[in-house]
Amino acid sequence: MRRPAGEGDFPWWLVLALGIGAVLGWQIATSGLYREIFAIVVRGAGITVFVTVVAFALATLLGLLIALAALSRFAALRQAARFYVEVIRGVPMLVLLFYVAFVAAPGLVWLANLLLTWPREAGLVGELRVRDVSLLWRAIIALTIGYSAFIAEVFRAGILAVDPGQIEAAEALGLSPWQRFRLIVLPQAIRVILPPLGNDFVAMVKDSSLVSVLGVADITQMGKVYAAGSFRFFETYNVVAYTYLVMVIGLSLALRALERRLGRGR
Repeated sequence: MRRPAGEGDFPWWLVLALGIGAVLGWQIATSGLYREIFAIVVRGAGITVFVTVVAFALATLLGLLIALAALSRFAALRQAARFYVEVIRGVPMLVLLFYVAFVAAPGLVWLANLLLTWPREAGLVGELRVRDVSLLWRAIIALTIGYSAFIAEVFRAGILAVDPGQIEAAEALGLSPWQRFRLIVLPQAIRVILPPLGNDFVAMVKDSSLVSVLGVADITQMGKVYAAGSFRFFETYNVVAYTYLVMVIGLSLALRALERRLGRGR
């Protein structure tokens, strides 16, 4: 069997990336200014990780449900799933973030207050205000909605890649639809969807920086605030870029190792 092009190549790209990282790391270790900036920027790392992990987990779950709806035998579910995917994929992530934060959130608060009119008049609940919905969770919801459309297509492609004959054989053995999906379809689909799903996760780490436009104190926002006050834009954004570079390359290497492990087990 012919080996794929590039397989077995020496990772010169990694050597170059490590070299750049070593230079920036040395700057941070030896320069008082860079150490100060790094200490401030990493305060936002927890928010970045939290936003990424929670939004990606919710987007994966929602994307799987949308993919199953797109493959449903009911035409209404298929059309609804296709409408959702095409509309959400057609809206830029930054626009979606603003829409959820400043249009959808106030609209949902208004609707909730309308539905709770009687309990509120009876003194059972208080009035819900827009500021009660934190900007952090508005950002998470926006990323969840935005990425779920892309992840749904990843799941749909992975499920369709499973040999229909195996599903028919499982059906002939009397397995329920849930058992067929859990025991036959999903384990094989995972091998197909893991690379693009990993790419989406890495992309979300970077797109989580968009939450800074809402004032959420992530890595980018901490760097932006420091640079605005000190006018040290070059040094600050060097550190911000370095921090994201370390996170993204680390994730990419971990995902490649997982792909190789799954490939050996095939």
